Amino acid sequence: MALGFCFGVSLLLSVWPAAECAEIPAGVLDLECRDRYFLIAADLSFTGDEPRFEAVDGTGVYPITNLYAAECGYSISVLPRPGHVDLRASYFSCHVDNKDDKEFTFSFNLIATHDGGEEVTYTLNKTCSPSLPWSSREVTCEVNYMEVSVRSDMTCPSARRKEDWSAALTTAYSSATSDWQVMFQRAGQQLRPMSLSEARAQSYVFDVTDGRIVFRTPYGQPDSFSSMVDGVPAEVIHPTLFSRQSWVVIMVDLVAACSMYEGSYDGSHIVWKTPQILYPLMSGLSALDSQVSLGVGGKLLEQSITEERGYIMKKQESTVQISIPYNAEGGYRKSFLMDSTYHEFYVFNLYLEQILVDEDYIETRLRFFRPLATPLLSHPVHTENRTVVEEGVFTVYLGDFPEDVELVAVKINGQDFINTNRHTISKVAQANDTHGYTLRVPFDDPVVETQLFRDGVLQHKLDINYTLTILPEQEPYYQQASIVALIRDVFPPAFDAVCTEKGISFKLDHRPFDCLWEICIGSNPLTPELAAQRGYFLHNDSTTLLLDVPLFTEGYMYKDIGLKTFSGTFQIHVRDPKTLEVQGSSVKTCPFTATELIVCSTDGRMTVVANVSMAIPSGGIPAKTSLLDRNCGPKEADSSRAMFSFGLNTCGTRVKLGKDHVIYENEIVFNQKFLTVKKPVVARNATEKLILQCVYPLVGLYRLFSVHRFESDTPGAGSITRSSLLVEKPQQPTRRPTIKPTTTPQTTVSTTERPILMLPAMHPPAHYIKVFGFLKDLTDNLSKKRG
Repeated sequence: MALGFCFGVSLLLSVWPAAECAEIPAGVLDLECRDRYFLIAADLSFTGDEPRFEAVDGTGVYPITNLYAAECGYSISVLPRPGHVDLRASYFSCHVDNKDDKEFTFSFNLIATHDGGEEVTYTLNKTCSPSLPWSSREVTCEVNYMEVSVRSDMTCPSARRKEDWSAALTTAYSSATSDWQVMFQRAGQQLRPMSLSEARAQSYVFDVTDGRIVFRTPYGQPDSFSSMVDGVPAEVIHPTLFSRQSWVVIMVDLVAACSMYEGSYDGSHIVWKTPQILYPLMSGLSALDSQVSLGVGGKLLEQSITEERGYIMKKQESTVQISIPYNAEGGYRKSFLMDSTYHEFYVFNLYLEQILVDEDYIETRLRFFRPLATPLLSHPVHTENRTVVEEGVFTVYLGDFPEDVELVAVKINGQDFINTNRHTISKVAQANDTHGYTLRVPFDDPVVETQLFRDGVLQHKLDINYTLTILPEQEPYYQQASIVALIRDVFPPAFDAVCTEKGISFKLDHRPFDCLWEICIGSNPLTPELAAQRGYFLHNDSTTLLLDVPLFTEGYMYKDIGLKTFSGTFQIHVRDPKTLEVQGSSVKTCPFTATELIVCSTDGRMTVVANVSMAIPSGGIPAKTSLLDRNCGPKEADSSRAMFSFGLNTCGTRVKLGKDHVIYENEIVFNQKFLTVKKPVVARNATEKLILQCVYPLVGLYRLFSVHRFESDTPGAGSITRSSLLVEKPQQPTRRPTIKPTTTPQTTVSTTERPILMLPAMHPPAHYIKVFGFLKDLTDNLSKKRG
């Protein structure tokens, strides 16, 4: 810059009293004095989305519009990502109370819009003193204006600049008046001089303090021009301020030049450039004459900190090049939705200071405020499945997000997710002011969809729908993820079983996924209540299930029944609790012995092993006994017992009808013609009458057949009853072991409820008769007989 002041200038400015300090509102985050400017930072949640500022001095209140801010030395930035609005005010801005360039008092009004649209005005005052002494020449390249200030006692330029200075002086002398005027030089041309009032009308501001002369202009003025300096675009404005007093001309040559390089992005770094020496600030300087310091957000940083954060500053040929890594500390990421797709850009508020010294040892301090941003980048949301199958818990990470993104809702498999002590979602802070979210859901949580394939592969699945919002716009964004965990070699549980003298014992060692199946006896789930009802012995803890099933309890099936042994089979099913499909069974068959037993099968057959020694006279043999039909003899017999197996509709079986059951009854009798020694029927050792009964509930009978076939969904409850034949020596009836293998509860039926009805021995061919139809037909037949 060619600037000279051959004669001292002292102009006095009006001053106004400083406003009194008031309490700082809670929503105002900062009132801070920086090296060369005053900062106000307020929270947007406090101010509303459109905060306004007013400058206040002794002459009035001045709303700070965009144009007025650029003219008067204010810069207002709304930063959505931190949620701030910042006001920077130059120490030489309009309406500041300046005392000797050492004490600057600011007074502003902040107009905030609160809930309901109410506007509230807050008065903010602060007095600042520069932390560094003023350089001879200071240039500020703000985001919306250029400002230059010079010390008012500087000497005339050296001989190397006399030619340029003389040309300007000639023009100034020929046109100068006693009033101050300004002349702009543009691309080698000297424009027509204008008065300061004319210049102010064109948004140029000139000011004189106790020790400095200040010039400020918005960017893009008609009198400024663009220039390429070492391949970097720059904006230059060159005013010369002058006044003529008789034969003396007072001149101040002011030049401001700022790099207008917008920055570039190479895929990993934001790059910004400025010339080491901005023409025509100085001439005859080499690169060694400049010193550069780097900072962010209006604060310079130590070199060790910039290196730690990965900032790169290098002098390349005649330019200074700054490289900032993407997402480096000090900047911030801003989220953006475009076509329902998540994008973002990285913003870095660069602060750069250059110090230059010319051949006259005049120091120039140049400061840049430059917001740099990457292009809008497509940034796929990162969903990471961190599940460890052995832990049995889904762990899903969603991130990384800037701080302007919040998770507001989650749906899992169509259900709203709420944090509990079993499944959680938590926010995870990451480096560089980013964050993510970790979702944890156990495999056995009811919200998890579980599917078992026939090849033994168990699949746990989460369909996750995240709802995020971008602040402060409150734009919703939806991210979906489908997470699957596979467990192999998963098959239905199988019990180990052993035979005991009294029944069968089953054992199951629990596996983590056994809960996928329901354990059943028949069609009934195995529960403590069912076990107690049927007489099972059940023990179930976290590791093992033990089930002891005593012989003759409900659920057994019997085969190969003989006088000496028979086989008992007990079956445990495992089934899908949703579809009730049986997917596995544990079956155990064991040999047993019993003195007596009776089996009432579902296909309408009664099998009996009975001790008949007390029901036949002396000299009689069990092999010669029969049922009511004398043609139905035993299948096997020994010295005291006989075994019969016959259909319920054969061998003279009688039928009794109860309210909710049907009783099939027969007797074991002895034909006296087979006695080897003739004795009276009423002999002492022929004192018992053996009555055989099978009881079936009506609800379990689908059809009754009068001849050959019978169908029931449950076995009947059987009994062998002994009644006394001699009045003088009665005996109590003895109930023998009865087999009831299903869910039908044991029913005690009185033999005196209704008269015994004898069915004829011969019947027409078999035909299906429904239970209630059969009852009706039977009642009609009885009525006809009685008639």
